[in-house]
Amino acid sequence: MFPNSILGRPPFTPNHQQHNNFFTLSPSLYSHQQLIDAQFNFQNTDLSRAVSLQQLTYGNVSPIQTSTSPLFRGRKRLSDEKNLPLDGKRQRFHSPHQEPTIVNHIVPLSGDRRYSMPPLFHTHYVPDVVRCVPPFQEIPFLEPREITLPEAKDKLSQQILELFESCQQQVSDLKKKELCRTELQREIQLLFPQSRLFLVGSSLNGFGTRSSDGDLCLVVKEEPVNQKTEARHILTLVHKHFCTRLSGYIERPQLIRAKVPIVKFRDKVSCVEFDLNVNNVVGIRNTFLLRTYAYLENRVRPLVLVIKKWASHHEINDASRGTLSSYSLVLMVLHYLQTLPEPILPSIQKIYPESFSPAIQLHLVHQAPCNVPPYLSKNESNLGDLLLGFLKYYATEFDWNSQMISVREAKAIPRPDGIEWRNKYICVEEPFDGTNTARAVHEKQKFDMIKDQFLKSWQRLKNKRDLNSILPLRAAILKR
Repeated sequence: MFPNSILGRPPFTPNHQQHNNFFTLSPSLYSHQQLIDAQFNFQNTDLSRAVSLQQLTYGNVSPIQTSTSPLFRGRKRLSDEKNLPLDGKRQRFHSPHQEPTIVNHIVPLSGDRRYSMPPLFHTHYVPDVVRCVPPFQEIPFLEPREITLPEAKDKLSQQILELFESCQQQVSDLKKKELCRTELQREIQLLFPQSRLFLVGSSLNGFGTRSSDGDLCLVVKEEPVNQKTEARHILTLVHKHFCTRLSGYIERPQLIRAKVPIVKFRDKVSCVEFDLNVNNVVGIRNTFLLRTYAYLENRVRPLVLVIKKWASHHEINDASRGTLSSYSLVLMVLHYLQTLPEPILPSIQKIYPESFSPAIQLHLVHQAPCNVPPYLSKNESNLGDLLLGFLKYYATEFDWNSQMISVREAKAIPRPDGIEWRNKYICVEEPFDGTNTARAVHEKQKFDMIKDQFLKSWQRLKNKRDLNSILPLRAAILKR
């Protein structure tokens, strides 16, 4: 079920009456005080005993396997491996033919420019409780509580629910990604012992589908990282590590030198495609913000999923090709639900500023959704009407020329006058750092294509009230 790294810890039972939680939390979830206590105990450990890489452990996971491991003989598993727990099987990541990688305490750069990394194994270094990247603290694995889906009394709403139930990401899909993240974190900590690997994006924010890729954020230090220099060098080391030590289990690793560089790869065990970035910490924060919205009201997730499928079908859901990213689409849906005459969603950043402050330490960000109870809206619109309203809003009502979409403010606000917003066709505010998440739409032709699709789809759906008129259901379900 769960990797050993998140088992064997004292169970934590949340106070459901106090918080009115809408998540089922795994037994690994620590309270704030438990996190501090655990880290305090770690600080008082003699760090000099941890120098040996052969004894490097993560949580309660066994030391990394070496060539003397009884579990493996070359690439072939012993016959009794099938009886091992799941995490034992995934220890295949640790190739028996590779010597442990030398730990890098710094990121080497060309010339004399070097960026220091916090040295975990330095005898004079004692981690601070308030550091952004606390050592050996695991974000708990969150399982959403089964919430009742909205009723569907009309054909269109039934079609939306059918699509959602067929295509939504399953808990088993998420567990596969989490297991890969756990093992990759252990491997990457051979390069950067103080680092943490976070699962982010649609896999964890509640809006994933069965075919969703996995997004990973590697946090190497609490300070910002220069994406053009430092991040690229860090990812170069990670890419080399994947190509050598993990070549049997990581498929097609590619270093993409974009504005925010990433390593793309496929995990052969889970068959999931992953994108890994460095220190894009806003992605961690907005993952849990969106996760809160996803489970705040039971119409949100089905509506988002059908709109993402619709946008993908009409080829307006690909930022790499100058159209809308999935993240921008989700923010557009949330904004629409916030701006209805009778809102279905509030601005949770306004109502709970202390839970979604950018100053919250990263290892505590996951606790924010647990502090927000479900939202009770007086708006009783069905899913079909909400989908129609969404298309109509952006086809005929929203002023693209002068307005910016702001989920943080729960309303459309005037466009800023900064250079990032000037001459942009679509402006969608990132809720934490205030950047434009739709900046990829920089060609008028692509913008006109997006607007045209909103208008045509609204007109077709209004006339036929059949989802197949704008999104072939059979094909969408087969794609998952």
